[in-house]
Amino acid sequence: MDGTSGTSSTSSTSSTSKAADNGTKASGTKAGDAEASSGKAHGTVAQRLIEDHLLDGPMVPGEEIALRVDQTLTQDATGTLVMQELEALGLDRVRTEVSVQYVDHNILQADERNAEDHVFLRSAARRFGLWFSKPGNGVSHPTHMQRFGIPGRTLIGSDSHTCAAGSLGMLAIGTGGLEVALAMAGRPLYVTMPRIWGVRLTGQLPPWVSAKDVVLEMLRRHGVKGGVQRIIEYHGPGLAGLTAMDRHVIANMGAELGATATVFPSDEAVRAFLAAEGRAEDFAELATEPDAAYDLDEEIDLSSLEPLIARPTSPGNVVPVREVAGEPVGQAVIGSSANPGLRDFAMAAAMVEGRQTAGSVSFDVNPTSREILQDLTRSGATFALIAAGARIHQAGCLGCIGMGQAPAAGRNSLRTFPRNFPGRSGTEDDAVWLCSPETAAASALTGVITDPREWAGTHEVAYPRLRLPDRASVNTAMLQPPLPAGEAARVELERGPNISALPDLDPLPDTVEGPVLIKAGDDVSTDEISPAGAKALPYRSNIPKLAEFTLTRLDPDYPRRAAKTREDGGHLIVAGENWGQGSSREHAAITPRYLGLRAVLAKSFARIHWQNLANFGVLALEFDDPADHDRIEADDRLRLTGLRAAMAPDAPPGLRVRNVTRDEEYAVHHRLSPRQRRAVLAGGVIAALAREGDRD
Repeated sequence: MDGTSGTSSTSSTSSTSKAADNGTKASGTKAGDAEASSGKAHGTVAQRLIEDHLLDGPMVPGEEIALRVDQTLTQDATGTLVMQELEALGLDRVRTEVSVQYVDHNILQADERNAEDHVFLRSAARRFGLWFSKPGNGVSHPTHMQRFGIPGRTLIGSDSHTCAAGSLGMLAIGTGGLEVALAMAGRPLYVTMPRIWGVRLTGQLPPWVSAKDVVLEMLRRHGVKGGVQRIIEYHGPGLAGLTAMDRHVIANMGAELGATATVFPSDEAVRAFLAAEGRAEDFAELATEPDAAYDLDEEIDLSSLEPLIARPTSPGNVVPVREVAGEPVGQAVIGSSANPGLRDFAMAAAMVEGRQTAGSVSFDVNPTSREILQDLTRSGATFALIAAGARIHQAGCLGCIGMGQAPAAGRNSLRTFPRNFPGRSGTEDDAVWLCSPETAAASALTGVITDPREWAGTHEVAYPRLRLPDRASVNTAMLQPPLPAGEAARVELERGPNISALPDLDPLPDTVEGPVLIKAGDDVSTDEISPAGAKALPYRSNIPKLAEFTLTRLDPDYPRRAAKTREDGGHLIVAGENWGQGSSREHAAITPRYLGLRAVLAKSFARIHWQNLANFGVLALEFDDPADHDRIEADDRLRLTGLRAAMAPDAPPGLRVRNVTRDEEYAVHHRLSPRQRRAVLAGGVIAALAREGDRD
């Protein structure tokens, strides 16, 4: 696979070999044998969660199912569109058990634009009946886990790392914003039924190895496509040594494997976490049955793991830290939803206490919630970090989404973050590595990439035995509850000048003909389609302005050329495997559609982006023969005909694409359900719902 050294999930032989090399065992049905698996998992936590929330559809892998949604979360980089979608749907008040709007991404207020979004989001939360988490209160995923997560519930969020809540025994799924809006309006979540991938953990993590190394090992074995159309369920005796926040680290980066969700049982570790948060009454046991069977099986011996690191520019490009030791470091950042727990910050503090970080290194610490910052300070860890040279930032995503903390060009930045896609940091020529807090802290002290075991041995440092509080410093001062219904109905939405309306999208024509404006390879992320960073992010609520940044990493002239096609039938994109991996941002579907995109022809699609394309009326087609991808060149003119008949509910999924330029034809197909076909035909889900309302 492009840019990764993780084992491709299509090669079970290679997967077994790599596991053996690391002293671990991949047993039973390998992750690469998906097509041969029975699809008859039983007795698993994931299966029980799905069964308890199933509203429609068979629990057969590959079939569309509808799930009842208990909770939702939105964040400010995606939430502004969600609130506009609620308005377009005519919602009076959310109908979920709990819905929360967090402000954690666009919190760097370099001018008025981000602040305007915060005002709008607060007014929308008050109007529609959501909780509102103010800027600086915390990153959505750990904060939601602390305050609202309940074992056995379903949670969806307009953020791909919503899957982190699987650490509590929840079925937590990242989706596009429109799915979240529809769930808040009382509609089900539609997903393709995944296979259940059981990962049995044995042994205990050795000193200087932590939960981040567990999920990096998964990425080392399977790369960024290994979890596609799967739920990863961790089980086995090794769970006993992992806290709920350790599990959060692992579940969070299931998104980087492409998994639909990651699930852990709700056991004593979850009970202890909820008790520490003052919510012991929310605990419910949810265990794997003794005779549980999975569609896919794998095993990791935790005691055999070593410190790992993902090289630039893919989370799947994982190697042992010892193999790259000595590379110079310019920045080390602790924090993000991928390493959000008190333990992660306390470990870094214990390592640097009484020492100074290297003069060449910017050592940044981003507390993930006000609660964690209070507990760090109460324990004295904050003072140890400051004395060692750390820069303490506000609680939020910050550099993880490229909102500040951009590294110097050409300098290595080590981060405890989930993603290192090119340019995501805000620096065009960045070199971001993903690692554990132990590796980041050791490297900050030495100024070069350092295996923490080597650092400890050289300096005769014993592995810290952390004493964390039994009770968290619960702080709800910046968490505002929903207004009563009568008062909420009188709230007016407060829009600043940077907040645009949703664009009107026309129905799918019977014939689409246009040029291929982008010809892309494998694993193009939504960061490359709709960039993150401090330049683009403030326009997340302004579609016409944000469209000016669309796909500029692949072609700086794409927005101008694409806009010219709008009056002439639009244009197409041709892509390789896993088109649209990464963030759930639906902007990566909306802005190309606004600029005239009608269809994407790819070898395969990432789950959330595939759904987002359908939601906004873009036809997602896959090559029957992946080699046809190579036969098409940029600026070739393609033609699709008879589309309205092809999108009929009972029509076969196959189509023919004519390359007018080369006088060739290619066989393609779609995976759209009848519900999705109606949406694409109408020009998107909102338009389809409006038509249904007109017929009623």
